[in-house]
Amino acid sequence: MTDTTTVPTPALDLPEGVEVTGQLRPGYEEILSRPALELVARLHRELEPRRQERLAARREVVQAVADGQDLDFLPETAHVREDPSWRVADHAPGLVDRRVEMTGPTDRKMTINAMNSGARVWLADQEDANTPLWENVVEGPRNLRDAVLGTISFTSPEGKDYALSTTDQSQLPTIVMRPRGWHLDEKHILVDGQRTSGSLVDFALYLAACARPQLDAGKGPYFYLAKMEHHLEARLWNDAFVIGQDALGIPRGTIRATCLIETLPAAFQMEEILHELREHSAGLNAGRWDYLFSIIKTYRTRGADYVLPDRNAVTMTAPMMRAYTELLVRTCHKRGAHAIGGMAAFIPSRDEEVNRVAFDKVRGDKQREAGDGFDGSWVAHPGMVATCREVFDEVLGERPNQVDNLREDVSVTAADLLDVASTPGEVTEAGLRANIDVAIQYLAVWLTGRGAVGIHNLMEDAATAEISRSQIWQWIHNDVTLADTGERVTRELVERLTQEVLAGLPGDPEDYRDATETFLQVAVADDFADFLTVPAYERMP
Repeated sequence: MTDTTTVPTPALDLPEGVEVTGQLRPGYEEILSRPALELVARLHRELEPRRQERLAARREVVQAVADGQDLDFLPETAHVREDPSWRVADHAPGLVDRRVEMTGPTDRKMTINAMNSGARVWLADQEDANTPLWENVVEGPRNLRDAVLGTISFTSPEGKDYALSTTDQSQLPTIVMRPRGWHLDEKHILVDGQRTSGSLVDFALYLAACARPQLDAGKGPYFYLAKMEHHLEARLWNDAFVIGQDALGIPRGTIRATCLIETLPAAFQMEEILHELREHSAGLNAGRWDYLFSIIKTYRTRGADYVLPDRNAVTMTAPMMRAYTELLVRTCHKRGAHAIGGMAAFIPSRDEEVNRVAFDKVRGDKQREAGDGFDGSWVAHPGMVATCREVFDEVLGERPNQVDNLREDVSVTAADLLDVASTPGEVTEAGLRANIDVAIQYLAVWLTGRGAVGIHNLMEDAATAEISRSQIWQWIHNDVTLADTGERVTRELVERLTQEVLAGLPGDPEDYRDATETFLQVAVADDFADFLTVPAYERMP
């Protein structure tokens, strides 16, 4: 008798030189299609050497800073900054009004909730709010395709049904997909025996599956580009866009990209990044949590003037953060691009007082951004969409954006961007414990395949763990003394406090074993790991 419960493994039509080692499930062949894998192969063969060159160049910058050089605006690109004639492409369909943007991972339930959130844009995250678990890599673009086609639905294990509130795409948020950063490999798709770029795999799978449906819906294939550190990395993306559009037979300029300025080196090259992508550019975003991580990483060995206080003490009103965000708005509007504000990580709570404080903080944060000229901003939970929208409604009224607010009053120097020393606050044992707590709790969930985690009434993603472990590394290697206890931060102190923190975490301590090992591997090591997610990815099945 035939076992009718057995579902056959789908067969893939593999191009020459392409190998897929990840487990195949029914429906995966729709995303891992021949055109998609051909595009992955072409992108890899044409762009992989340049990707490796750019990653090596990043390491050279960090070494130069360690040797005493400071970051500055590039003299060789002064002509780009000084040329008043160029502007980015006109705003694309679905990206004219971006006053509130929802962010989140691309699992099926979250996709539906985000599309029903009332936001103008949904950042469908294949990066920091996701994990590169193989199932997420393939099922993410599949879920997005189904959302655009209006066929997506989901029933939870508890029996609750989820569906789109409407199939009219003009009434739903515009999807902007965020692929992984240039530093991450994809170990389940090999081309000519080599691992591929996670960035280009995410880009190719989404473009092949969703470009035509998006165009049919009156929008287009749009992207958020993460963690770039140099305008030549933007040029690399631009070349990938040209290859992808030509391969699918869609006009050049159809793709649009918003770049996150979330690294310190990129803050000195905002105009150059817009210029490299100008026919594909949709603006810049202030990715503030990764920006803090990048400040720590880049200047980690330069002494007390570059040591930040406790993570929770660093706010957007710190002088260096004000300089960064005001320069971003000035740069974008000078070139006709959108400036999108940072993440509000608060999530609603059942505790009314906690809720009141959270909503007040979100409102104040968004009022500052709208007043500074931003055209929209991010929230991490559907419950915060209305608050963000109300704030921007008050400033924008019927206008779709405030790109005409040129902020010609803004003048930012390199010294302003590097003024870490003026950040108010102290390094405390409470802050050290909080870093250990959040990093381990987040990693424990990340390693299971989930990248957006609610911890202490905040929606945390990979940037949180990166800030936490990099601060600890910097405090150890710069002989920082805790303001509240007088103890010097040492490897031994961190290891002792880690055990104390573990004793207070919910659940079985064994549940945190891999997370704790990964955390300590990068927090107290002699050498600084560029990205926590690289060794963590190797632990992932």
